[in-house]
Amino acid sequence: MEVLFGTTDDIAPWMKLVKSVSSNFPGLETEELINEHMDTVIKFMSRHEALWVKNGEKAAGVLLFSKKHNMICCLAVSPECRRKGIASLLLTKALSLLDRSRNITVSTFRENDEKGRAPRALYKKFGFEEGEFLEEFGYPNQKFVLSRID
Repeated sequence: MEVLFGTTDDIAPWMKLVKSVSSNFPGLETEELINEHMDTVIKFMSRHEALWVKNGEKAAGVLLFSKKHNMICCLAVSPECRRKGIASLLLTKALSLLDRSRNITVSTFRENDEKGRAPRALYKKFGFEEGEFLEEFGYPNQKFVLSRID
């Protein structure tokens, strides 16, 4: 499987994946919020900060990252494509595009949150360490930090 930069031509399959996993992501509870997220995805695509893996004509996994903030912003894998290494492929590519002379951050679910098992394990596998507790979209999260390489 190949990691590709997402373009606006890819928005339909991308958003179909987002809608299929939206119940797992705070801030995507309504159609209006999903449409706002689509506008965000298009902005990331225009900056070449949107990655995806295709499965035929469908999106197997998607990732948004910010070079300015040196962070992973969103990572999702289609339920039927999980446990196939897609999240690792996406994260490996994103990390190669971020500045390793600075800390890289990601916000994910807290330890006691059932939704957090897989993402927390993934980030820890890549060397991220638990950081401060925070709240995003009214939901309790935790920052993970990948320390810079000097």
